[in-house]
Amino acid sequence: MGKKMMALMAAVLLSASSLAMAASVADNMDTIAENYGKVLKADSTDVMKQGLAAMRAAALDAQKGIPTKLKSLGEGSAEVKDFRHGLDLLIGEIDQAKALADQGKLDEAKKAAQGFKATRDTYHKKYR
Repeated sequence: MGKKMMALMAAVLLSASSLAMAASVADNMDTIAENYGKVLKADSTDVMKQGLAAMRAAALDAQKGIPTKLKSLGEGSAEVKDFRHGLDLLIGEIDQAKALADQGKLDEAKKAAQGFKATRDTYHKKYR
């Protein structure tokens, strides 16, 4: 019985810690915004790729959540699906900029990254 109880307690602690570590949609949006500034100011493709990777990871994590404004609507609502579609668009744009950075085309990658702003503005108007 002692080993079972210890295993159960360990499982509870691990699951609680992973829940505590999960970022909220707002936290992920802050991460995206912070790294967007770094991407636009990047002076090397390595710095740009690091910023883009952080933005992509935050966007993927944000897709798992629901913004506060939409919580009452539920997972299956058209608005939540559209919110997640907006993040899909952003992820695609990030991937395009990363492909340019991978080719060493820093200026072109920055120009592509400037396009993220239009996506942000469109979806912020709806769901922020």
